[in-house]
Amino acid sequence: MRHGKTINHLSRKAGHRAALLMNLSLALIQHKRIFTTVAKAKALKKHIEPLITKSKSNTTHNRRVVFSYLNNKEAVTELFSTVAAKVATRPGGYTRVIRTGFRKGDGAEMAMIELVDFNEIYTNTKKRRSEKSAASETKTRRTRRGKAKTGVTTATAAPAATAAAAASEEE
Repeated sequence: MRHGKTINHLSRKAGHRAALLMNLSLALIQHKRIFTTVAKAKALKKHIEPLITKSKSNTTHNRRVVFSYLNNKEAVTELFSTVAAKVATRPGGYTRVIRTGFRKGDGAEMAMIELVDFNEIYTNTKKRRSEKSAASETKTRRTRRGKAKTGVTTATAAPAATAAAAASEEE
């Protein structure tokens, strides 16, 4: 039975699993988006989210802790400079796992894991939505009622105006 077993061992020994997660983390930090199996993507998410949280405060201790997991100076520099600057205001949820279908060879379920703030498509649409919501905040339903009332008065005034115009044409 697997009561209380929260870690996915990915059918590997501890050293192999640590190396796998380290390499996946390096690829994700470098490329900002990678394609892998769903199980590896979920394990990577649990592995890299605390590292990104540590990168938000740029201290020597945090750099050393992250380096112990990644063992790559360039990746640590990238994480603490570029990635940390983008996720500074985000309270968590730095990665997104999107299922992409099944692999042709063995039928394994594949997924794309990406850093949330580096996807330009989603971030641009959110900005557009916020601009639209800011524009719609100035409008209220009362203005629609007011326009409807003025529309009624102009509608009643319009036949009278057309009747006066018709009478002037007859003369």
